[in-house]
Amino acid sequence: MGQMAEVVLPLALAFIMMSLGLGLTGADFRRVVVQPRDFLIGAASQIALLPLVAFALVSVWPLAPELAVGVMLIAAAPGGVTSNLLTRFAGGDTALSVSLTGTISLVSIVTVPVIAFFALDRFAAAPATDLSIAGTALSMAAIVAVPVAIGMAIRMAAPGLAARVDGPARTVSGGLFVLVLLGAILENRDNVAAYFAQAGAVTLVLNLAMMLLAFAGTAVLGVRRPQRIALSLECGLQNGTLAIAVVAALGLEPAYAIPAATYSLLMFATAIAFTAAVARAPAARAA
Repeated sequence: MGQMAEVVLPLALAFIMMSLGLGLTGADFRRVVVQPRDFLIGAASQIALLPLVAFALVSVWPLAPELAVGVMLIAAAPGGVTSNLLTRFAGGDTALSVSLTGTISLVSIVTVPVIAFFALDRFAAAPATDLSIAGTALSMAAIVAVPVAIGMAIRMAAPGLAARVDGPARTVSGGLFVLVLLGAILENRDNVAAYFAQAGAVTLVLNLAMMLLAFAGTAVLGVRRPQRIALSLECGLQNGTLAIAVVAALGLEPAYAIPAATYSLLMFATAIAFTAAVARAPAARAA
């Protein structure tokens, strides 16, 4: 991915994760212990169910090996920071959304490399990487855990400053995400139409299936509507920048990032439509 992978992508992801840290407090992580059920359902959905659904899809869908691996990478990625904002607009449990985004982002330091190497071994005949799972986890810690910790430290030391810069930081994060996404598309502009034709449908099905399972499926478990809204958006909005960064860190060809790009383009349309639908529903006001 050239200059973007070496310089722009790690810096963009680090800033995005720092902006996430600015919005986190110790209470967000304590909530995991105080109110564990809904959190554990959400965590299991993202860490286990999402990759399992993705694996089932790519096992039966006719995909090139790099696209199959790419679908697994976007499924392994944690939720994106946009999910917190849309959860608030949709009348969902924002605290649960924030707790899941922050915690799963940190857990992804371990889960993403494990799933990435599994996918490479399963679908790619000759993965072009000499890295280990431990080495990849350390690289992810540098661009995920450290920036989140810096953001949280700023909020703890200077809460007034953190409150003032939180909004602008999220806006800049959104702009950086768009730039990374456009960069991935432009570097594959000669083949992007073909890859979108191949990966667009499977990533859309993955996105819709997980949002449906998180919203309708968790009702069977007795999860209330505000929490189901939060879980749906957490499972539907993935951190595409992180998935693309993993492709770069592993030294893979840019084509491996195409599913992350197609998913990222599609997920905003489905998430905004979902938010508009549940926000207008009378049940959302009654919950």
